[in-house]
Amino acid sequence: MTSLLWIALPYCAFGSFVLGHVWRYRRDGFRSYSRSPEMDRSQRFGSRAFRFGVCLIVLTRLIKVITAEPHARPAGALHVVTTIVQIGGVAAATVGAVLLFLPDLIAGPSRPVITPFDRITFPALTAALLSGVIIEYDPTTVAREYRTGETLFAWFRSLCTIDPYPEAMQHAPLIYQARGMILLLILGIWPFTRLAGIFAGPVLRLVLRVVPPETRESDSATTRA
Repeated sequence: MTSLLWIALPYCAFGSFVLGHVWRYRRDGFRSYSRSPEMDRSQRFGSRAFRFGVCLIVLTRLIKVITAEPHARPAGALHVVTTIVQIGGVAAATVGAVLLFLPDLIAGPSRPVITPFDRITFPALTAALLSGVIIEYDPTTVAREYRTGETLFAWFRSLCTIDPYPEAMQHAPLIYQARGMILLLILGIWPFTRLAGIFAGPVLRLVLRVVPPETRESDSATTRA
């Protein structure tokens, strides 16, 4: 059961993230919702704020994953800077998510739902935010322990090796296990929600600007054939 939850499931989520983006590109080129003409000015601002905030959060978390010691919290100037940046990222992402989802939550969705997963996007993001705050200020963590480093960080780093370490999560407190599952859920369903184009859309447009038009036309003809 431990291997299923903390080894097989994460790799399934990674696979869903990659293959889901391929499916989404073939489906609508990431244009649904994120580039809809029905989006008002506040939702466009929300899209940018959410993208910027999530990028900051991911960047700071990756830095902490790489630099954190198993039994000690990050310290020094790097810790102060990453904490400040992370707080700013959380604030921007929260404002962006509210601006993106609030109109649909109040008046009902004005755009078609991409998949049934689209309906749980906002609750999943809210759960990720709350679990992150609880873990960051975990009152049970003492000075000589850093449970995030011993559990979530150790487990995540091990997934990038040939020797995964599921035991780090098997014995973790429930809130840490819940956060791991929430993050896997978001990762797995991301391409199947309205948020897929938040990041993939700009990347795709950049690629299309770089790739010569004749190459794109040739690839399109080959695909149709």
